[in-house]
This record gives sequence, C-alpha cells and structure tokens, in this order.
Amino acid sequence: MGPRKCEVCGDADSKYKCPSCLLPYCSIPCFKKHKEIPCMKPPSPQSIPAPISHNGTSYQIDEENCVLKRSQLESIAASNEIRDALRNDELRKSILKIDSSKDAFEELDKAMEGQSFKEFADKILCLLSPQEQ
Repeated sequence: MGPRKCEVCGDADSKYKCPSCLLPYCSIPCFKKHKEIPCMKPPSPQSIPAPISHNGTSYQIDEENCVLKRSQLESIAASNEIRDALRNDELRKSILKIDSSKDAFEELDKAMEGQSFKEFADKILCLLSPQEQ
C-alpha cells in the first residue's frame, strides 16, 4: 500500500493524521484548514483500551500508534534542534499552558496559532516521521 494523499489539499502525500478524526493531512496549513470545521472521532468497533491519565484528567487513546514509543521520546530528547527551540520563552509558556489546562486540546489549538509553537510542532513531527524530500 503506497502513501496516502492529503485529504485536505489532495496534492501531497499525507505525513500526519488528525488526532480527532484520523483524517490524513500533509502540513500545518492543511491541518488548520481541516480544523475550521469541527471534526469528531470515528466510532471504533474494536475494544476500547484503558484510558491514560495526566494531571488528573483521563484521556482515551483509540489507537496504539497515537502513543509515542520510548525510542521516539528518546530521539526527541536527543535532538539539538528541539533543545534549541525549547530555549524560546514564548514556546515554553505555551507548552506549560497546554500541560496545566483543563482542556488541553483547546489550548493546543490556540497554541498552533503562534509561529514558535507551529515551528516546534513541525520539528517534532518531522523528527518522528521523516520524509525524504
């Protein structure tokens, strides 16, 4: 099975999936365009895995591939580019705001409007799923 096409622009191969509805998309501009219309998770006929808890809030993870593996976390931690990006005060404040929020997904959407957070998210996504150019 070959690469899936972005279902927003239809031109590029998708690199990512919407965390809500799993729609494949290729870039942050396509993700933002997709998020202009609220989407929902598709019903899952499979058994539901145990929820993950963070800061007293439980999150349901429908797909195993939505949870990072230890090796992926280690590659993020080892990246000089990621470490350099984390020196940005605005970015650190955005991450802290998301982490301490009662509605992390809403706060994440707000953070994606900022240039430093968009660039940081792109760096992490490229690190996790590198595409040959």
